[in-house]
Amino acid sequence: MKNDEPAIQELPERHVAYVAFTGNYIGNPRVFADLFQKLCAWAGPKGLLTPKSVFLSSYQDDPNTTPPDELTLEVCVTAPEDTEAEGDILTRVLPGGQYAVMHAELTGAEEYGPAWNEVVEWVQKSDYEIDMSRPSYEIYLNDPSQHPEGHHILDICLSVRAKG
Repeated sequence: MKNDEPAIQELPERHVAYVAFTGNYIGNPRVFADLFQKLCAWAGPKGLLTPKSVFLSSYQDDPNTTPPDELTLEVCVTAPEDTEAEGDILTRVLPGGQYAVMHAELTGAEEYGPAWNEVVEWVQKSDYEIDMSRPSYEIYLNDPSQHPEGHHILDICLSVRAKG
């Protein structure tokens, strides 16, 4: 695991198409793979997968306080504002705002939890606090199956607000 120091960034809102999942996704890369496969199978034929597409996973809950079987995950791809929901594929706007952002290079799926913990610990020592009114998310910067060592390169974006 190779992580940069987190930094506070103002992130823009993003229009996304997504597939939602409720349940225990922690430590289960198969859930993510199945959801991304479903999303891409829908988005590809519609011409929504371009070099400018951004893939994300959006998290609505705090896994420290929400029971595992009630956790909500949204696997997303950026999409034009006029994209219409269809079947299991929904659309929404991920809100912008202040986020603690950490660029990470993980050697495998088992390093996601420790990387998130690193961002949370950094925020706890900063002048910011976690803001659960907005989702936090991961922005995927590569396809691990295309990396020579299978690394996952991403930005972890934890929703925050100034303390006080």
